[in-house]
Amino acid sequence: MNDVYVLGVGMTRFGKHPNESVKSLTAMAVAAALADALLGPDDIQAAWFANTRQPMLEGQNTIRGQIALRAAGLSGIPICTVENACASGTTALWLAMSALKAGMADVVLIAGAEKMVYPDRPEKVTASFAGGTDIHDREAVLDYIRAMGGNPPEAGRSLFMDIYAAQARGHMDRFASSVEDLARIAAKNHCAGAQNPNAQYRTPFTVEQVLADKAIVFPFTRAMCAPVSDGAAAAVLVSERVLQRYGAQRAVRVRSCALRSTIERPSDDYSRHIGRLAALQAYEQASISAADVDLVEVHDATAFAELQQIENLGLAERGSVGARLAMGDFALGGKCPVNPSGGLLAKGHPVAATGVAQLFELVTQLRGEAGARQVAGARIAVAENGGGFLGVEEGVTAVTVLEGPL
Repeated sequence: MNDVYVLGVGMTRFGKHPNESVKSLTAMAVAAALADALLGPDDIQAAWFANTRQPMLEGQNTIRGQIALRAAGLSGIPICTVENACASGTTALWLAMSALKAGMADVVLIAGAEKMVYPDRPEKVTASFAGGTDIHDREAVLDYIRAMGGNPPEAGRSLFMDIYAAQARGHMDRFASSVEDLARIAAKNHCAGAQNPNAQYRTPFTVEQVLADKAIVFPFTRAMCAPVSDGAAAAVLVSERVLQRYGAQRAVRVRSCALRSTIERPSDDYSRHIGRLAALQAYEQASISAADVDLVEVHDATAFAELQQIENLGLAERGSVGARLAMGDFALGGKCPVNPSGGLLAKGHPVAATGVAQLFELVTQLRGEAGARQVAGARIAVAENGGGFLGVEEGVTAVTVLEGPL
């Protein structure tokens, strides 16, 4: 097989960017990735552009990728727009890898960008989140929330906060996880985000401050929930057969990328959770086990999502995450740091950019270039990126395994 390497990465700071557009954010991230790879736009042979919100919030559709990447200097090449919920960025990676491994191209680009902060159209922003479920069977989603002791979602709040809250309550009932466990995750990530210049929030929190923050929906406070964000991230990927031509000193190998969709299962059958199945597939493809992993970025749209994915990735037995958090195992300096970027909770969550931003963080870490948040001696890194909701779990989840420079 023709192995795939990340040659360059770039991203904007995530947050509220009222004076920027999808095009301008994309251009900044692409320029940074190309500069990091020491390449120019003319070197790129194909590109995949991830975006989910522009049709609903701006009315731009059908050729989003061509429009956004043209502003970044890319034209005339194959360009595909990717929309796959919050996993759109990693789906772009999966597709780009397929083309590289097939020999259809040797130097490609992936980019994810989102403009989500629109104070003048809150109803559209809320509706864009609801569209991540089956709108023809909305009652099934509400029944799922009610079955876990929840109430119908409040107007103006993302439906996904209520879905995650329902899952958290189910986990608390079965495995005795606690609100304090979630607060430890949130505090850990906000403290890590304080060390990340690209993070939307850079204010450290204590566990007590997380617990005292504004209540959103039980068991979550505001600090336990990812914000609405603008931002973009990009990466340049190359095939192994041309790697030496472009320089291998800082290139990071993509050992595997597993992409899975929802299956039918009982809600309490955690062994067949989409995140667990994706992790097992990615580990098998990369010929590693969870014990080999040095650091992780997971899709912590809420603090509970991180707890759940720590279990799915096999980093802790189900029900034991709380004790491991209390020992500091998943914090910077611990056995296997999780979300050293600050995660979605602190770094922000511009939906389609999130998976590519995880790639940015892990490549930076594996190169030893993460500064104050550097994980010492990191060699193997894993990213989990999931989104949407269908049945009793995410509609799509991807798990990627990366290996440090040669």
